[in-house]
Amino acid sequence: MLVFALLGSFGVYGLLTYSRTISSSGILKAINVEIYWEQSCTQVVENVDWGYAEPGDTVSKTIYVKNSGNAPLTLSLSYSDWAPVEAGDFITLAWDQEGTTVNAGDVQQAILTLTVSNNIAGVTDFSFNIIIEGSG
Repeated sequence: MLVFALLGSFGVYGLLTYSRTISSSGILKAINVEIYWEQSCTQVVENVDWGYAEPGDTVSKTIYVKNSGNAPLTLSLSYSDWAPVEAGDFITLAWDQEGTTVNAGDVQQAILTLTVSNNIAGVTDFSFNIIIEGSG
């Protein structure tokens, strides 16, 4: 009792901290391209596990996009089917290869970047589909 009285009289304050761990997973769908984990193109990407992310976090994953066709393709990224739907209001996905042309047979490194809003609420885990398309 005496310790608390003394601490209180000197104005010692504690900070409350809150944290939230977010688990996620993503299914990758490739259209007219093949997606791999390494440049040698032996390990196909079928699922992107973003691991645990907290509000304000940015998580990046490196993948390799291969044009397995016989003509140049222009790359684009989209995503769909957020679960829960609200996750799409607080989490964004971007990459550094939007609009890039990949020649037939070539492999292009790409970095996927997942960003979690500081204001995320009500989402403890999520999933969504990542769609990488080559058109041309």
